[in-house]
Amino acid sequence: MNKSICLYFQVHQPTRLRLYRFFDIGKDSHYYDDYNNRTILKRIAQRCYLPMNAIILDAIEKNQGKFKIAFSISGSALEQFDRYAPEVLDSFKQLAATGCVEFLCETYNHSLSALGNQQEFAHQVNKHKAAIEHCFGFTPTTFRNTELIYSDSIGLRAYELGFKTILTEGAKHIMGWKNPNYVYVNDMCEDQKVLLRNYGLSDDIAFRFSDRAWQEWPLTSEKYVDWLEKSEGDVINLFMDYETFGEHQSENTGILEFMKAFPGAVLSSGRLDFVTPSEETALYAPAGEISVPQPISWADEERDLTAWLGNELQQDAFNKLYDLEEKLSILDSEELWTDYGHLQESDHFYYMCTKFFSDGEVHKRFNPYDTPYEAFINYMNVLSDFIIRVNNKLEEK
Repeated sequence: MNKSICLYFQVHQPTRLRLYRFFDIGKDSHYYDDYNNRTILKRIAQRCYLPMNAIILDAIEKNQGKFKIAFSISGSALEQFDRYAPEVLDSFKQLAATGCVEFLCETYNHSLSALGNQQEFAHQVNKHKAAIEHCFGFTPTTFRNTELIYSDSIGLRAYELGFKTILTEGAKHIMGWKNPNYVYVNDMCEDQKVLLRNYGLSDDIAFRFSDRAWQEWPLTSEKYVDWLEKSEGDVINLFMDYETFGEHQSENTGILEFMKAFPGAVLSSGRLDFVTPSEETALYAPAGEISVPQPISWADEERDLTAWLGNELQQDAFNKLYDLEEKLSILDSEELWTDYGHLQESDHFYYMCTKFFSDGEVHKRFNPYDTPYEAFINYMNVLSDFIIRVNNKLEEK
C-alpha cells in the first residue's frame, strides 16, 4: 500500500527588541532593534530561505509537480521580508505560482493570543489570512497555531473561523496507543480534521542530523526513505522549522544536499508520494477522535506551554500584556495595535524561560539575552512605556 509524506515548514522571524533601559520609559517609544533584525534576516535569507526555496522550486520542476510542500509564514516574517529582503518574498511567490505549495494560516504575530484573548486571536487569524491572500493569491484553508499550540477548544475556535483542518504535535501523553501517522478528528468537533506531527522522524532531521554522537549519523536520503517506507500508517507528517536548513543545521553538515536528494528518493521508491495538508484530509479517512483537553505544543520534552508560561516572570508579563485589550479596543489606534501585535510575539516569552537540563540548551541557543531575567527586565521596561502611552491616550480621549 502506498503511503504519503506531508512536509510542512514554519517560517518565522521575531521583531527583536532593542536594549531598552528603565530611563527610556516615558521618553523613547521606539522599541525595536532594527540593526539586528535586518542583519539576522539577511543572514538567514542567504543561508536558508533563498537556497532552500531554489532547491524546492527545482524539485517541483524536476518531478513535474509531484513534489508538494506546505508553509506557514508569520506576518512578522512577511513584514521583515518586505522591509529587508524583498528577494525572499519574490522567491516564495515563485513557489506559490507552481500550484504545488499550500500556505497555512496562523496568528499574524506568531502570538499566544489563543491563550490570552479570543477577540485578539480572531483578529490576528483574519489579519494573517488577508496577508497570505495579498502576498500569494492563496486563501488558506488549513490552520496551524503558534508553535503548534493546540487543545480541543482551540481547535474548535479555529473551526469557527473557517478552518476544517488543523496541525499539532503527536505528543506521547495524548496519543496513548494511537499512531500519529493517521488523520484524526477533534474530540469537540468531528468535522475538524487534526494532523499530528511525527516528532521522532521530524526531529531526526531538525535536531539530530548533524549529531555525530547519534548512532544513525550520517543520515542519508536513502536511509531516511527506508525508515519512512517501514513506518506504519497512512501518512507521515514531517513538520519543522524552515531555518533548520542552513541556519540551525549549517550547510557544511550536508543538510542542503540531503534536501536536494530527498524528493527524488521519496518519489523513486514507488511506495511513497507527497501531499499537502488539505490533500491529506481529502485523501484519508479519519482513524478516530483525538482528545486534547489541555493545551499542547511542539516544544521541549513535555510538549506543553512551559516554554512560554512556565514561570512567574512569563506569567506576569503575559497577564499585564493581555490586560490591555479592553483599553486598546476603546482607543482603536493603528499605531498602538501594531506595537501591541509585536509585543505579543511568543519569542519574547520564550526568552524568559528558566528551564535547565536538556531543554535548557535548546532555549539558550535561540536566546539573544544572557539570562532569562535580563529578557524579562527588558521586556517589562518596554511594556511599561507602552502602558503609559495607552493610558495617556485614554486621558486625551
